[in-house]
Amino acid sequence: MKFKPLGERILVERLEEESKTSSGIIIPDNAKEKPLMGKVVAISKQVADEKLLKEGEVVVFGKYAGNEIKLDKTEYVVLETKDVLGVLAK
Repeated sequence: MKFKPLGERILVERLEEESKTSSGIIIPDNAKEKPLMGKVVAISKQVADEKLLKEGEVVVFGKYAGNEIKLDKTEYVVLETKDVLGVLAK
């Protein structure tokens, strides 16, 4: 299934965080917070025209930002560009 965001929105797939602390303690899934970083997988035409973000970039967003959706058993977050705090540089 293909999803095309509208307006100034992007579709982001959350990046999984490390499930082990630096001291070697394994964090159970139910104690982990949802990651606040993700890879942009789709952008609206408006965002593409304004050259704000590109597909494939890794973005950081707020803890309560966006709306979660599930497509083909994968969870995504639909964010407005104003909810993106920044882009991680390579």
